[in-house]
Amino acid sequence: MNLNNRGLNGKVYLIGAGPGDVGLLTLKGAEYLSSADVIVYDYLSSNSLLSMSKDDSEHIYVGKKASDHTLTQEGINNLLVEKAREGKYVARLKGGDPYVFGRGGEEALALSDAGIEFEVVPGVTAGIAAAAYAGIPFTHRGITSTAGFITGHEMDGKNESSIDWESIAGLGTLVFYMGVRNLPVIVSNLKKEGRSGTTPAAIVQWGTLTSQRSAEGTLDTIVDVVRQKKISTPALIVIGDVVNLRSKLNWFEKKPLFGKKIIVTRSRAQASSLSKELRELGAEVIEFPTIEISLIPDNSNLDRAIDSVSDYSWIIFTSVNSVEIFFKRVMSIKDARILAGIKIAVIGSATAMSLNEYGIKADIIPEQFTSEGIVKALESYKAELKGKKVLIPGSLIARDLLPVSLTAMGALVEAVPVYENKTPEYTAEYIDSIFDKNLYLCTFTSSSTVTNFIDILKVNNRNKYISKINGASIGPVTSKTAKEAGINLSIEAGVHTIPSLVSEIVNKAIKKENK
Repeated sequence: MNLNNRGLNGKVYLIGAGPGDVGLLTLKGAEYLSSADVIVYDYLSSNSLLSMSKDDSEHIYVGKKASDHTLTQEGINNLLVEKAREGKYVARLKGGDPYVFGRGGEEALALSDAGIEFEVVPGVTAGIAAAAYAGIPFTHRGITSTAGFITGHEMDGKNESSIDWESIAGLGTLVFYMGVRNLPVIVSNLKKEGRSGTTPAAIVQWGTLTSQRSAEGTLDTIVDVVRQKKISTPALIVIGDVVNLRSKLNWFEKKPLFGKKIIVTRSRAQASSLSKELRELGAEVIEFPTIEISLIPDNSNLDRAIDSVSDYSWIIFTSVNSVEIFFKRVMSIKDARILAGIKIAVIGSATAMSLNEYGIKADIIPEQFTSEGIVKALESYKAELKGKKVLIPGSLIARDLLPVSLTAMGALVEAVPVYENKTPEYTAEYIDSIFDKNLYLCTFTSSSTVTNFIDILKVNNRNKYISKINGASIGPVTSKTAKEAGINLSIEAGVHTIPSLVSEIVNKAIKKENK
């Protein structure tokens, strides 16, 4: 999409966002979304999709729920026309597919009548995706070769249904959108037209998300099943013999961490790797950053260290943040060749991988990924360190253990703060909403995430939740801090890495499931 060749008007892209799972957005949809000036999005479009937008894009929410409309459909149509006439490129993000019960056709007609250029980017519709995530194929050879999508919520003010119940009752698979409130009417009409009461039926709420809930029954029982399980909108109804395949094909809900709510307390910049792994295993992740990484405003000390970097024999990196900040500054002034001949130690494998991205391999990666581990690994270099300068770029509140221990070995240590850990602000109401969600685990990847989490609870007078936390720690130092704070720990990673922490979480979940 070329933003440099604009005409008098902009352009509108009607983009299908898919049913909820961010990974189901198409490549073309992601491309247009990342380049748009304005994003107009729905209730059912995942908010995490907005993170794909460019920094200066305008976001406008026009979501519609039952009896709660931010804008009328006419208002949305006018908004799209108005923004395009301002010369803007507009991404109209719609749940599912724009042309499948998404009123995308109405919006496209309004744009056409107004002379606005538009493009439709199809999306994965919930009728296929949610059913597939619940283990139900839309069609299956030997069971049915006919299927249909039907709205379960017709336009308000209609005196009678425009659905040809007699015709659709004979289709092999029926998928009803937005039909939870009208489920008794749907069942009644299908049975009236000859569909057997023993026909398998299923309902899928929040399809493709880790909060997905599914239930099965028959036309005779599904209304009671939905009522008993308190399944509500948004949900999809699937009717037909293909529902019987769910017992063998239900892959998504069988993931080891499916539906388990887990808090990730890492900084926003670092949360993605842990969150991604947990989500792929089915967990419902709640990102609650307890640390904000803030660059030290004054670069003068770091710049001085970089200018005289040849004076140092060793550089020690104690976090991924320190590597990235240090090298970005190096590359803005000089380049990585200035480090020739300098030995480098890192605190662990993640920091080593970050270093590798700059084409440099660490000389030392300790067996234990802690400051104590680095000290132990450097003890064999004691003679070599004596009288030599060692640079440690790191956090403003870094532990003293490493510089004190190296000084005791005779090294000339210079610790240069390059970033500061700050504590984000939260409201008491938001904290309550998280702890009301039947949490499974709260992950801690450093002592700072523990202390900041506790501080956030205390500032908001929510100390009562401390004893209710079921914690998972990345290592012994973090565990010690958590226990001293009164947190119950049920998991500690064997190796102090994110993959090891995730592995321990999965192992515990499987053991509990098999009891």
